Amino acid sequence: MNSNDSKTPNATPTDTSGKPVHVVERDLEDHDDDTEAVDEIITPSSTRVKEQDAETLQNKIDEIERKVADGN
Repeated sequence: MNSNDSKTPNATPTDTSGKPVHVVERDLEDHDDDTEAVDEIITPSSTRVKEQDAETLQNKIDEIERKVADGN
């Protein structure tokens, strides 16, 4: 028999003083605005936004190619 079998698997974690720590509640209270910026970066944008970005980039490429062709 394993010595861990006698422990309750869903017991509330405790801090060093033995007081219970409600991890989920603590994490919800510690919500930072910094994570929202990360979520915006990771979350894919809509196809329409990507199409607009691609069009803007293509316009800049075309402009540079015209300048190079003109010798400017």
